[in-house]
Amino acid sequence: MKDLAGKTAFVTGAASGIGLGIATALAQAGVKVMLCDIEQGALDKAVAALKATNADVEGVKADVSLKAELQAAADATIARFGKVHILVNNAGVGGGGMYGAWTDAGWDWLLDVNLRAVVWGIGIFGPLIESHGEGGQIVSTASIAGLISGASSPYSVTKYGVVALSEGLRNELAPKGIGVSVLCPGLIRTNIMDSARNLPERFEGAAGGTGNVESVGAIQNLRMLLETQGIDPLYVGELVREGIENDWPYIFTDTQFEPMVEARFANIKAGFDRIRDRTPPRPSAG
Repeated sequence: MKDLAGKTAFVTGAASGIGLGIATALAQAGVKVMLCDIEQGALDKAVAALKATNADVEGVKADVSLKAELQAAADATIARFGKVHILVNNAGVGGGGMYGAWTDAGWDWLLDVNLRAVVWGIGIFGPLIESHGEGGQIVSTASIAGLISGASSPYSVTKYGVVALSEGLRNELAPKGIGVSVLCPGLIRTNIMDSARNLPERFEGAAGGTGNVESVGAIQNLRMLLETQGIDPLYVGELVREGIENDWPYIFTDTQFEPMVEARFANIKAGFDRIRDRTPPRPSAG
């Protein structure tokens, strides 16, 4: 999608952090943007700030972990802009805790927001992008933790899922003129460590798995890293804009974790090397 001006984008988790960075970069490129977020106050503030720059934007409040609310947000987008060309599945939460501190509520919260909402977003917006025949792009925010497991296994599980989904859909949707990209950011200055501020009541207890000593220490360390080393979300937004224009399969924010990714693939290759000269038994003919 080389010419983004005049196209329409729907961005979840758009009131702050990476989502706002993406919405801002797209709006500056002439894209009409529907910002979607669960946090009404922050959403109103973000929309007002962008409108002050003469950007053609609107906001819609939705809890993306509820499919019906995501559908309603899609309906509002079509009512306001008529078409959708770009879907950015960005809303996400952190947490889940370490082994020994997991809860069912914690797993449900992460799976619903980080993975199921991406599935639902594609299921709802994919046909809308197809319908006008003008092509489009789907960008889903995973994490570098979608390629290398971090301190929170539940979080990594959801992000690995987003990577796998994006990789598979890229081949499926290409003939339909829809590109698919997966964003795998590293350390970005966002509010993800404060995700529980928007915890829906039905997930009560989801944040309880972060209360043990190991989890508290990991959270404090990560919070400090985000504050001292985190990349500006506006820069990430510009990378995503470029990724959409050039249909990048993977969008990375920096090379900090590249050695860890290379080490993972080296371990995978070593697994193949161990059995390379062995001949597995096969069913006999006849």
